[in-house]
Amino acid sequence: MNLSHNALPQTELPQMDLMEAWEDDLKRRYPEPENEKQFRNYDAEARDTVKEFYRQNHRYQTFAFVQEKKQEYTALKKRRMSVWEGMEFLNTLVDDSDPDVDFTQIEHLMQTAEAIRHDGHPRWFILVGLLHDLGKVLCLYGEPQWAVVGDTFPVGCAYSEKIVYPEFFAENPDAQNPVYNTPNGIYGAGCGLDNVHLSWGHDEYLYHVMKDYLPMEALAMIRYHSFYPGHKEGAYTHLMNAHDHEMLKAVRAFNPYDLYSKGLERPNVEALRPYYEALIAEFLPSVLDW
Repeated sequence: MNLSHNALPQTELPQMDLMEAWEDDLKRRYPEPENEKQFRNYDAEARDTVKEFYRQNHRYQTFAFVQEKKQEYTALKKRRMSVWEGMEFLNTLVDDSDPDVDFTQIEHLMQTAEAIRHDGHPRWFILVGLLHDLGKVLCLYGEPQWAVVGDTFPVGCAYSEKIVYPEFFAENPDAQNPVYNTPNGIYGAGCGLDNVHLSWGHDEYLYHVMKDYLPMEALAMIRYHSFYPGHKEGAYTHLMNAHDHEMLKAVRAFNPYDLYSKGLERPNVEALRPYYEALIAEFLPSVLDW
């Protein structure tokens, strides 16, 4: 069954609501170490909005849909803009749902980067903290949230029980395709994640924007930071090669900053901007294709 993009449902919630709900649910599923301060205080059970989000995500992220989105977006013909313009563009997503502090999206990106900088990591690592969520501009191109955020997973092979809400895959047409329902599916054992198609979202999009410019560890952090079945749950190791295992070490090093960098201190964007503009210029051209 092929599903045209126009036939796919849009969520009714404001754009940022489900993004925040997904991130909050990640913290529920992968809690911060006990000695770290918690800022979220939601009920232990996932919110109904999160379950509905994953019902749609698992239903509509088919192999054909992923190929369609890759063809549309990896040509990088949507916009030409600098990284800073990209952050300002992302800032137009209004966030009315954050229960911590009413931060802008630029401030949240800077919080992540500043936490990495504080811990003395390499400059490319700091830059990943600043960049990692810029692919969420997909929402501003009109993509539904289930095609922008959410835990990512391979398509074209059997779904792991370690993916969140695996029961929702029963509604996915690929679940009825015998070609896609073996552990390897269309792939070869140990083929490497470079040859595996993950569900479409902001990670894969930003990876293609940045792939010619950043170190391989940085690109792995960007491309796989939402691949929780792989880097947190140990699923799909049969498709990975030795290089993937090394790169997922970098993803795991980045993950705590992604989940737990939001705090009470608001970064001074204008004061920090010269530092980050110089950092961006060190690695990236002044204008990028998006």
